[in-house]
Amino acid sequence: GLRAARTISQVRSFGMTAPCLMPVYYSKSHEWVSIEEGKATVGITHFAQEELGEVVYIDLPEVGETVEPNETYGTVESVKATSSLISPVGGTIADVNEELTENSGLVNESPEDKAWTIKLEGITEPEGLMTREEYEKYQAEVAE
Repeated sequence: GLRAARTISQVRSFGMTAPCLMPVYYSKSHEWVSIEEGKATVGITHFAQEELGEVVYIDLPEVGETVEPNETYGTVESVKATSSLISPVGGTIADVNEELTENSGLVNESPEDKAWTIKLEGITEPEGLMTREEYEKYQAEVAE
């Protein structure tokens, strides 16, 4: 694990623009957000999908709707529970991941990549979000 982490930090320091290395922030409600050029991509974290278990349905908003920071923008249903999707930042919904309505299992398979939920434009300044390191500490506290 350490070797992989080191490689990623080396790559990042050379300023490569691989999409998976965009700065990603995490919320206490277990969403992630990556921000690039004033646009944000939002999804749920690996930790969240583990807590939910098998995802069976996801309800997403319409393009053009606006969301406020920490506002619910949809729901995700699993075999265990229904959980709200909460946006870490505010903005106007520019894109919705339609693939998830057909294939909600992607949330379990690829929560922090292919299973992004919404893309926002005109976003608010992110507040109170955590880096990956901070989020990992937070997860450990939540799990206790």
